[in-house]
Amino acid sequence: MKRKKVKEEPTDLMQINNFLDYNKKLEVNDKTFEKLMFIYSIAIRELETKIEIMKDEFKIFYNYDLIDHINTRIKTPESIIEKMKKRNLSLNYKEMIENINDIAGIRIICPLKKDIFSIINLIKKLPEINILTEKDYVTHPKESGYSSYHLIIEIPVTLSKNIVYVKVEIQIRTIAMDFWASLEHKMKYKPEEEIDKKKSKEWINCAKTIQKLDNRMMLLNS
Repeated sequence: MKRKKVKEEPTDLMQINNFLDYNKKLEVNDKTFEKLMFIYSIAIRELETKIEIMKDEFKIFYNYDLIDHINTRIKTPESIIEKMKKRNLSLNYKEMIENINDIAGIRIICPLKKDIFSIINLIKKLPEINILTEKDYVTHPKESGYSSYHLIIEIPVTLSKNIVYVKVEIQIRTIAMDFWASLEHKMKYKPEEEIDKKKSKEWINCAKTIQKLDNRMMLLNS
């Protein structure tokens, strides 16, 4: 009788040793870096597919647009190195894998504030996904006015010789929250613009207005 193949259990990304020298200096054009970014990109694809299925299910089965759209990104090598330097981390692969949790990122944009928490509950029910950390900037916005829900998760990625857990950052926010965050980000990183106290206060007031708008829209749709 043919034996049933036992599925290999996923391990942490740090367990891969067939191409990784963990203490090797992290370099932008290094082949190891390219391989690691490929693994992070697979993790994004895996998660995006699951979220797209969730989106389509609610549209087809319940005639409800739970998710408006999804954005994904992989941090550039330069931004990873810059972040590591700011945090005074050693520039090697071990430090990068263990401490930089937002190399792979997915942003889920939904219509209403209540949808954020529905999506979170659905993500937590996805099989094989581990929730590592949660930050609720929806209930408790940052002082700047920034509002969003952040999750760091681990998702299994199947390779030919390994199944590994890879960390991905998930940000969930409403259309209104995303509008504010996108403009605030562009303003903050304009080299010729300096945000003084007056402008900063105006950004916070705009964020509060958007929070009120989100609450009113939720009441209208209840």
